[in-house]
Amino acid sequence: MANTYTQIHIHTVFAVQNRISLIDKSWKDRLYQYIVAIIQNQGHKVLSIGGMPDHIHILFGFRPTQSLSELMQKVKRDSSEWINKEKMVMGKFSWQKGYGAFSYSKSQITQVVNYIERQEEHHQRLSFIEEYKKILTDFGLEYDERYVFKIIE
Repeated sequence: MANTYTQIHIHTVFAVQNRISLIDKSWKDRLYQYIVAIIQNQGHKVLSIGGMPDHIHILFGFRPTQSLSELMQKVKRDSSEWINKEKMVMGKFSWQKGYGAFSYSKSQITQVVNYIERQEEHHQRLSFIEEYKKILTDFGLEYDERYVFKIIE
């Protein structure tokens, strides 16, 4: 749209179904490249992507040309289809329902990029659930324990 100017930075977090550590080091970079391509093909700009074998963090510049839920549905659907088509895992791969999405100002971008790039170091101190609850709490979001990513039993 002409005369529309935005600066929207979104940090999303989503997990593998049942938080099983299925994202293997041997193909995680290919997965990240695939997800970056999905997001960029939708007109958004990825600033950072990273994670652990059971979850992913993405920071991107978001264009208001589609809804965030549409974009996340496409990212999760297309990437899980790719993982299954490429037979990256035994059985069927899927992402857990839902995601977290948090907005940041331009002045916070470097800090968020560093946070995403240092996930392995970060998770030596905190589990994924502890990390996710901390993000929710830091943003002042109330949440229902029943709907926070499932803990592996």
